[in-house]
Amino acid sequence: MAAAFDGPIRRGFEIIGRYRRAERMLTRRLRPLIGKPGQSSAPVGKLLNLHANTCVGHVVRHADLCSSRHDLAIDEKALVEAFPSSFLGMMIADPERLAARRGDRSDTFYKHLATEGVLALLISHCLPGRQLASNLAAVVNHDDRAAFVCALTALCVAKGDFVAVGDDDGWIILPPKNFIAPSRWQLLQLNANEETATSIHIGSAIL
Repeated sequence: MAAAFDGPIRRGFEIIGRYRRAERMLTRRLRPLIGKPGQSSAPVGKLLNLHANTCVGHVVRHADLCSSRHDLAIDEKALVEAFPSSFLGMMIADPERLAARRGDRSDTFYKHLATEGVLALLISHCLPGRQLASNLAAVVNHDDRAAFVCALTALCVAKGDFVAVGDDDGWIILPPKNFIAPSRWQLLQLNANEETATSIHIGSAIL
């Protein structure tokens, strides 16, 4: 129903080459707590953008992907941008207590949220009446965890319950508002006040 990509993408899928509002929204005030997305203006960001676009092309050509039904669609197909460490960090009330470092931040956040049952609750929210076949805490490989969070991001879009930050240069998808820690939400709103009110969006879809 939707596919999420861990890399900067925007409508038209050209190289962005700018420091985007989506990245500023998740950096200002939040960086000391949950880290930050890489800048699309940096050489590494441009390369990541290029490879994300390539992955999008493969999915569009080879997968049976549904049409977009969600707010802020960037393509006729349901393609969205994920950023796993921010997605996870926004759900933690006091991430500083976890003492995560740059190299292990997303893994530390994942382990915490899996152990506390938050990820399972989010899946239950998106897929009511379903039961997980395995323990999410058993996922230990870094890339597997990142892929899982991308899938969870896509699931929130398919459910039609998500938050997005950004503008025409791309929207990064975050968890539903009810899953975002109030203290993180307050900081996100302060950041939006310094950008523009439309920098933060509570998404929906007609499913």
